[in-house]
Amino acid sequence: MEPFDSAVDLAAAMRARELSPLEAVDAYLERIDQYDGDINAYVWRDDEAARAAARAAEQKIVAGEDLPPFLGVPIPIKDSTQVAGQPATHGARGVSDVPRTLTEPVVSRFLDAGFLLMGRTNSPEMTLLSATDSTRYGHTRNPWDLKYTPGGSSGGAAAAVAAGLAPVAHGNDGGGSIRMPSSCCGLLGLKPSRARVPNHVPTWDHAVVEGAITRTTRDAAALLDIMSVPDRLAMYQAPPPQRPFADEVGRENGPLRIGLLLESPTGVPVAPECVAAAEHTGRLLESLGHKVFPAAPRFFSQQALLAYATTILDAAQWAAPYDDPALAEPHMQHRMRRAEARHSGEYVQASLLLMGEAREARAQWGRDYDVLLTPTMACPPPLVGYCLAENNARPDGPRLVETQMISFTCVCNVTGLPAVSVPTYTSAAGLPIGSQLIGGPWDEAVLIRLASALEDLDGWARRHPAGFASEAL
Repeated sequence: MEPFDSAVDLAAAMRARELSPLEAVDAYLERIDQYDGDINAYVWRDDEAARAAARAAEQKIVAGEDLPPFLGVPIPIKDSTQVAGQPATHGARGVSDVPRTLTEPVVSRFLDAGFLLMGRTNSPEMTLLSATDSTRYGHTRNPWDLKYTPGGSSGGAAAAVAAGLAPVAHGNDGGGSIRMPSSCCGLLGLKPSRARVPNHVPTWDHAVVEGAITRTTRDAAALLDIMSVPDRLAMYQAPPPQRPFADEVGRENGPLRIGLLLESPTGVPVAPECVAAAEHTGRLLESLGHKVFPAAPRFFSQQALLAYATTILDAAQWAAPYDDPALAEPHMQHRMRRAEARHSGEYVQASLLLMGEAREARAQWGRDYDVLLTPTMACPPPLVGYCLAENNARPDGPRLVETQMISFTCVCNVTGLPAVSVPTYTSAAGLPIGSQLIGGPWDEAVLIRLASALEDLDGWARRHPAGFASEAL
């Protein structure tokens, strides 16, 4: 076993009895002890519970039972997601660490698939920050360069995978929170379509989706298969895929029309290295036989974008599960006060505007292009602590860096479209820079096929940050 092995390979080694679940758990826990003091990816651990689950998995393997696909593979859960018996503080000082009684559907699907829960990863307060800067737990740092953020809000998850402290990690995404950290940390970040992965209740006006951060496309596809098992209690569900997502890995796509968007949907400047990253990915796609051409899609009016960033998210923050709202960050308290100044009709007006414009935006897929290629972010990873300081200093905006980080990603959450960040470029400073591919409605399959082909060309899964040993364990 190596710390950067894929979850699929680890599961296969365990079924073949070449590796025991307890050996894998112990190896990762030892690496967390060794490296996480500098990174701060994990905020809560129960090592003995993880080891007990590993021993139970070993017994099933020895008994020759019908085994679930990921039996014995460890996975950490983001601190914003509830698991019965674990705290869920949402990264906030104003939320207690009392153990929860609810296990959210995505976690149940991990457990059904045989995953072992191994700790909880850092997240900014209430996931409302594009970097994992936390007053409660401290800032998380990027394994590629500790001066920089791993992004957010699933930054603890991405840092853990990038440093080889977990094979894969749970994350969720309401404006880019899987894709931004994946871009910052050189990983694959697949945001599923709305309603593909069941959640307990839809949040942020149905913009938040559950998912995972992985190193390989094969892991991303296999995890999507197990996470998207239908939930009969869900308010709505995505249509079933034509075949398992794992079967899309390595499958030919045929020539696609891929639009290239380099100008930010929010109008903020795009850093030259982010433009270069998307152009580089475009050339790789052309070498695969696809037609890549400039595109000028219409996404959302400034009125609609402002409605999401303020009216919708302010209301979500006002309703956030604080035990003591007075302990919230200054920028969060500002949002709560602003929410109280609006009436419910303004929320409904904002929601209707977003839904109407989102419908028009989705119509461009299949009509004007098959897939849209963009930079994942409009700036390289910022310094640790910068985003929290920027938000608290300017809670009423404008906040340039935050807007640059979310400009290309947030439109996918409002439209509900699937998207993936692929790590095909490295900046002059040695930091990963991702490119984003956006698929049409419910079309994760095309993104998995494209990511798989790009991974074969680029070989990103073999790149690891310096200083994190990859020798066999």
